[in-house]
Amino acid sequence: MLTRQAFYEAELRKLLQAEIDRLLEILGNGHGTPDYSEYRHQIGKIAGLRTAIELMAEADAIVSKSHG
Repeated sequence: MLTRQAFYEAELRKLLQAEIDRLLEILGNGHGTPDYSEYRHQIGKIAGLRTAIELMAEADAIVSKSHG
């Protein structure tokens, strides 16, 4: 059984990944990117979300190391 914190982390990762997938789908379909600056903005959002997932993993490793 997951603790509340572990459940929260798992759900946050799912939400972040779902948003990445949504943005990638929009870019892949060619909708919602009328110009290059908007395209770059969307790519930046995807990169930021991926960084957030990576930082969550780093934070988890730090916590595990100090409490494990």
